Amino acid sequence: MKKFKLIAGPCVVENWMMLSEVRSELKRISKDLDIDFIFKASYKKANRTSDKSFVGLDQDQALTLMSRERPIITDVHECKDIAEVVNFVDALQIPAFLCRQTDLIKAAAATHKDINIKKGQFASAESMRFAVEKARSVGTGAEIWVTERGTSVGPYQLIVDMTGIPIMKEFADRVIIDATHSVQQPNRGEETGGRQEMIETLALSAVAAGADGLFIETHPNPEKALSDRGSQLHLKNAREVITNVVNLYRSLHKTK
Repeated sequence: MKKFKLIAGPCVVENWMMLSEVRSELKRISKDLDIDFIFKASYKKANRTSDKSFVGLDQDQALTLMSRERPIITDVHECKDIAEVVNFVDALQIPAFLCRQTDLIKAAAATHKDINIKKGQFASAESMRFAVEKARSVGTGAEIWVTERGTSVGPYQLIVDMTGIPIMKEFADRVIIDATHSVQQPNRGEETGGRQEMIETLALSAVAAGADGLFIETHPNPEKALSDRGSQLHLKNAREVITNVVNLYRSLHKTK
């Protein structure tokens, strides 16, 4: 049985106190559960609904704060971003909207760090095979993960097709469920909304379908978060949700 993978942290670096609080709690949870944890935070947000939205701190400041403890993963949006962050992180993430960007995927994979490619809201599970093949074509020996984060049904709603998880397991080293972005309700105003009460339901359903990792954004005070306040899990609920998901994963795999 693979050790369960947790990719978790706040949506974006806001300040050191918040970052430290979230990371410390997630480290405690991961140690208690004996799972494989990598801390996630964005050092900048290139994809925002409105020009008024928070995009991040000064880049150097954000990277320095984020990388005080390792391991960490962050997202890159352009090839030039990779050179800027490669020495600060242990894994790289390709955002969902960019999952077909060949040059970006290959440049990320050429670092020989683990790569998490998020499935686009427009992409089929089957089509993610080609994204993984692009990453492997550069000869990386690192792992290539694919993360499910919902499919657009019209402009305002996302759904998760659980049948895509076993399909993606055929070619990805791990299939991870992004249980927070999958509950988003986009294009309803200057901020993306969300149904936080459905985070655990989606996570459990995906693990039942075969996912072997969980991506989750969490914040000590989501309603005051500077980004994705409608979909981040409240930090006080993180232990219960993660524990329930890990227990299900282990119960499904204990005889395998």
